[in-house]
Amino acid sequence: MTTALSNAALPAQVTLADAGKTLMELKQALSQQAGPVVMLDAASLRVFDSSAVAVLLELRRQLRAEGKTLQVSHWPRRLEDLMGLYGVGELLAP
Repeated sequence: MTTALSNAALPAQVTLADAGKTLMELKQALSQQAGPVVMLDAASLRVFDSSAVAVLLELRRQLRAEGKTLQVSHWPRRLEDLMGLYGVGELLAP
């Protein structure tokens, strides 16, 4: 049984060039977590653009359709700022 302790993690880079691949990999990794809350660690994320926001929102949408909640930990400050700039920070707020 997989627990929330086996967090999936964002890669070091999420840009337009690799967003599709990242989304598929994260969807697979998150599907391994049991329970209503799915954990994603953002500590490794260093290089990103607005595609990172799109990936997170799509993961949230897919998980909500399954009755689950996405919880992201260790937000890079710049990503928090970008989410706020787009007005979607509250959708993924802890």
